[in-house]
Amino acid sequence: MNLIDWTRIDTVLLDMDGTLLDLHFDNHFWQAHLPQRYAESRGLSPDAGREELMVRYHARAGTLSWYSVDFWETELEIDIMRVKEEVAHLIAVHPHVTGFLTAVRASGRRIVLATNAHHKSLTLKMARTGLTPYFDALITSHELGAAKEEQAFWERLRGVEPFDPARTVLVDDSLPVLDSARRYGIAQLVAVKRPDTQQPLKETGDYPAIDDFSQLLPVGSSAR
Repeated sequence: MNLIDWTRIDTVLLDMDGTLLDLHFDNHFWQAHLPQRYAESRGLSPDAGREELMVRYHARAGTLSWYSVDFWETELEIDIMRVKEEVAHLIAVHPHVTGFLTAVRASGRRIVLATNAHHKSLTLKMARTGLTPYFDALITSHELGAAKEEQAFWERLRGVEPFDPARTVLVDDSLPVLDSARRYGIAQLVAVKRPDTQQPLKETGDYPAIDDFSQLLPVGSSAR
């Protein structure tokens, strides 16, 4: 399966949540665990607490605020990182990710983590997974002041991490982000079929999509 033309790739941009890491942690945290803690803190029923948070989430979807730990700590008056630590055992790396990263590094291509995750969440997940050494750079949308759904993200990313869009591949589980990257001109785009291992396959539109990272290994590499 040749989803990537590796002869035309110098830079590999990788999303984190749902792409390299199982989105089950984030989905469980935002949809179940945090609503439970929020309801407890407000003296609400679990259903009422969850309903109130879903309305707040929806209002911020796709914006930097939605991805910001600091924003939600202020908004909800809850120590978000402490509550995340309560379920941090759910943080998990998707199959064949480390083998893929090892093979790409061995090929001499630059590997950049480009994530909407807040730097506090990034720190927690890298500490849990040990993936940091595989990357040449770790870049969050918060340090660039724009979410990946916005064209400004890619423009600013190119300012701090020079890359040729025509010789770059992005792997991401978000269709809005892939659409944004396509508009910017990133040549090769790959979606993820099952970001959350506890959920059904996801619609990936017209993007080539992977079941796992063994399907993206550079020619001559083998999965681990």
